Amino acid sequence: MFRSLHIPPEWVWLESVAVVSAAVLVALVAHWLTMRIGGHAQRRSTAKTDGLVLARVRRPLRAVFVSVSVAFVARILPMDNDIEDLWKQLLGFLVPALLGWLAVAALRAFQDVIEIRADISVEDNLRARRKRTRAAILGRIGTFFIIFISVCLMLLSVPGIRSIGVTLMASAGIAGLVVGAAAQPALKNLIAGVQMAFTEPIRIDDVLIVDGEWGRVEQINLTFVVIKIWDERRLVVPVSKFLEQSFQNWTRETSQLMGSVFWYLDPSADVPRLREKLGEIVTSNPRWDKRFYNLQVTDVKTDCIELRGLMTAKDAAIAFDLRCDVREALLKYIREEMPEAIPRNRLLMAPDPVGRA
Repeated sequence: MFRSLHIPPEWVWLESVAVVSAAVLVALVAHWLTMRIGGHAQRRSTAKTDGLVLARVRRPLRAVFVSVSVAFVARILPMDNDIEDLWKQLLGFLVPALLGWLAVAALRAFQDVIEIRADISVEDNLRARRKRTRAAILGRIGTFFIIFISVCLMLLSVPGIRSIGVTLMASAGIAGLVVGAAAQPALKNLIAGVQMAFTEPIRIDDVLIVDGEWGRVEQINLTFVVIKIWDERRLVVPVSKFLEQSFQNWTRETSQLMGSVFWYLDPSADVPRLREKLGEIVTSNPRWDKRFYNLQVTDVKTDCIELRGLMTAKDAAIAFDLRCDVREALLKYIREEMPEAIPRNRLLMAPDPVGRA
């Protein structure tokens, strides 16, 4: 039965549609004004990240405005009991979902701001990589919890689920043990991902040696890490591996690196002369960062000596190119200017014990 019995039902429906339409229109106008004010403030601001925030929250904020406005006017609409219960059920699902959507959009906008402000293309990018790594991991954790809470609020709007809540809570301990045993690897990596956000064994754009592969950390998720290998392959590694097994991190404190080059030459090679030539080669190379270089005899073998050259560069990629340049240049010098340094096999002819001619 309708509350207004003196009004024909069709007129009640038309009145309801008109009121809801007016509420939607008011919500859209309010959203438009909010975006205009935010855009005006963004144009006056010197920060370039305000536009990203507005772009992220524009659509979910519009949906929230409309849903809140319709929910407000629904209280004064004439509805029978069945339609009123259905309407409340719909709002119980819709409002938490839209608020969760808005919260996720705001969280992603915050991640976008961090990524822009933390520029990892600069030379000293340790602090920027730390910020990006924490923002990426904590952003995924926050997104998970926002979705989880939104779904819980949506389910709590169903009376049947609320009535059996005590039973579910009583059985939560047993269910938790069963689920934990079945999903132990996933939970293990999830917990390791949370731990990695604070201990920071690796960061975005770190240079690593994992399983004998050289590459850069491209993406850090809650359960796995994507490493971009030098030949454009991608190595996917579980997060827990970085907390349980050893690996090499070439950029843990700084990206600066010392590279080494080895030559195997004849024992008669003039080492001081080669050391002087190495200095000329290294100091004239623009990839050298002017910190350190040297040349030492590090081993003596039966028919050759081992020479090791050390040189520094500002990061691993430049250090690799510098090593190749120095190796090639010194080999060219030995080939053209010191051929006597090229290793050779010597054979000593023993005298004939019989004394034959």
